[in-house]
Amino acid sequence: MARSFTRLAVVGTAAATMLAITASPALAADQNRTLSDSHGKMTYNDSVDVFEICDTSADGRGVSGGLTHKYTGGVQYTETAFTINDGGDAGCDKIGYNVQGWPHNYVMYYKWDGGGTRLNTAWFTE
Repeated sequence: MARSFTRLAVVGTAAATMLAITASPALAADQNRTLSDSHGKMTYNDSVDVFEICDTSADGRGVSGGLTHKYTGGVQYTETAFTINDGGDAGCDKIGYNVQGWPHNYVMYYKWDGGGTRLNTAWFTE
């Protein structure tokens, strides 16, 4: 009888350990992202799923950015989730967008409207 309880305790402990290990990715910290240059910046605030773009240079040109969404499960596709720009007015512009977990993947991009190189984050997911 004691052996049965010991085995039951060992199995129960192993099951609880596996549950804790498999649940831990859901507890991952928020991952904010920022792309910037001398003309402005674009930031993603992961805790509230808000993207913000700011034109910080009074040079007559704005800044633009967006989010590309790639779905990698089932029927795969890539689409522009949204575009956003700022310039010519006071303050920054914001947009809310629900970034989801795998198999959804995203890349945020930012560019000065006067030319130059487009900046991209690495692909990410919630």
